[in-house]
Amino acid sequence: MDNDLSNIRVLIVDDDPDIIEFISYNLKKENFQIHASMTGEDAIRIARDIIPDVILLDIMIPGMDGIEVCEELRKINSLNDTIIAFLTARGEDYSQIAGFEAGGDDYITKPIKPKVLISRIKALVKRRRDKSTRDQGGQKERQALGFFVDRERFVVVKDGQDLILPKKEFELLNLLISKPEKVFTREEIYQAVWGEKIIVGDRTIDVHIRKLREKIGQEHIFTIKGVGYKFVV
Repeated sequence: MDNDLSNIRVLIVDDDPDIIEFISYNLKKENFQIHASMTGEDAIRIARDIIPDVILLDIMIPGMDGIEVCEELRKINSLNDTIIAFLTARGEDYSQIAGFEAGGDDYITKPIKPKVLISRIKALVKRRRDKSTRDQGGQKERQALGFFVDRERFVVVKDGQDLILPKKEFELLNLLISKPEKVFTREEIYQAVWGEKIIVGDRTIDVHIRKLREKIGQEHIFTIKGVGYKFVV
């Protein structure tokens, strides 16, 4: 991705041709490059070929559902920087949590006005690029801790061993390591990892912290009751 927010490559995955046509028409007016698929399997193939900036992924698609497709996409290293936003009529909390835990970046409920959707896409792309720039500036400090955050391969190297983490766990650990001993509030974590416009339940962050502790050791992430979390060496 470059710094230009025009010509963003968007892959729309939906089994309703009318929805694809409607979204495509509005996004093309903003100079977005549009690709489309009606099945999960085909979406994975297209994503490998074009490396989209953003994937708008419906949950209820035939064959592999959107959650399964997202999990498969997150296993492809070349798509580490691709934003996956679930675009669905389902708004239940459990469905949103499943989407984020599968590696989704946003959860957009249908119907949505075209201008709002365009604004959300541009905000997601800009935030991803800004975050990537900040991460590159802090890698030397993180390497000195015994944890090296390798964003090229999307892995964490701990004591010389590659640690493969799901996308949100990776981003959460990356945030905490960026400033050792700093207490990140829950609000700061939600905004940095999930985005300020995304509403997720309190349980979501706790689940991710628990999983990280199981993988890197209980001693590295401290809970500050009523405030948030911090990383210690």
